[in-house]
Amino acid sequence: MLKEFGQIASLLKQAPKIREEFERFQQRLGQITAEGDAGGGMVTVRVNGRMEVLACHISEDILKPEDREFVEELVRAATNQALNKVRQLVADESSKLAMGLNLPGMPDLSGLLGPTGG
Repeated sequence: MLKEFGQIASLLKQAPKIREEFERFQQRLGQITAEGDAGGGMVTVRVNGRMEVLACHISEDILKPEDREFVEELVRAATNQALNKVRQLVADESSKLAMGLNLPGMPDLSGLLGPTGG
């Protein structure tokens, strides 16, 4: 039981450093980017670590009215691929943050950003 109190006291001493590192981590989320593509590159989507779509490119070759459903499916697939990639990058960054603060029990922060399924 004394061991737990020691760990809590240690965390309280580190609180300012933890807050500072977490703020830096939040800033880095906007800089982490990933790109997904579908249809052999006919659609590409770029997202950031805040799960925001930064760019969407659709090849002119598939911009025909009769192909609308196909294009929509490609956009959905490319977006989900990019989001899955960036979630992994965010998880890697949150692990680095936890290790840097010597907090092995710190939860994976990427879970705060939404589901990982596509």
